[in-house]
Amino acid sequence: MRIALAATCIADAMFPQAPQATVTLLERLGHEVVFPPKQTCCGQMHVNTGYYADALPVIKNHVETFAPVLDAEWDAVVVPSGSCTGSIRHQQAMVCRRAGQDALAATADAVAAKTYELSELLVDVLGVTDVGAHFPHRVTYHPTCHSLRMLHVGDKPLQLLRAVDGIDLVELPEAESCCGFGGTFSIKNSETSTAMLSDKMTHVKSTGAEVLTAGDYSCLMHIGGGLTRTRAGMRTMHLAEILASTRAEPTRPPAAAGAAPVEVSTR
Repeated sequence: MRIALAATCIADAMFPQAPQATVTLLERLGHEVVFPPKQTCCGQMHVNTGYYADALPVIKNHVETFAPVLDAEWDAVVVPSGSCTGSIRHQQAMVCRRAGQDALAATADAVAAKTYELSELLVDVLGVTDVGAHFPHRVTYHPTCHSLRMLHVGDKPLQLLRAVDGIDLVELPEAESCCGFGGTFSIKNSETSTAMLSDKMTHVKSTGAEVLTAGDYSCLMHIGGGLTRTRAGMRTMHLAEILASTRAEPTRPPAAAGAAPVEVSTR
């Protein structure tokens, strides 16, 4: 397949390792990945805070940038984020219709129908769960709210993780509870957000995992910040980074406050 990558603005600015790992993984599976250079934000930040008028030109740019998928220039669009995929699928056309842009809304719906979160693309479209990954570490998985409740990805990320060679996958208690990020929610409702984060960190720490993974770096940023401040000695990694890791080219967990360097076995 020929797949267009929507990298997301947070990954582009702060966590490029997630889209880079997505490319590495998909190319290893035999697919061609292209990066449309005109892409920016999907508009989620604007929509979630009620700035629909400001979101409209951002959404228009996204729809026009990825519209070639409708002309068979690409077979699909992949997004290493459940949050952004949820916005593309459930918010973009709505904003366009509210602005009276019905033609743009129809195109947005059509583009969204060919847009997939990474685990959706792998399991539902490409039909694979074993991607040939090797990651010899103790890992726990946090299902982010948008992937769980908007996209209904279910256990697709867990299917992929269970097939990783060498992994010690530990169930996260109260996994479906929110981490408290919610974008600007964590700023506007900081005390509530901090309380929710505290509960999430308690459950994460109880697993004894070296690595916490998820399909959204926004949530990993929030939880990882708390883990770093408390010197928990745990690392955060995007699902794509783990799936991109192999014996020959292992993905090494990043350094974490309060922990010794991790030795990666390639045996």
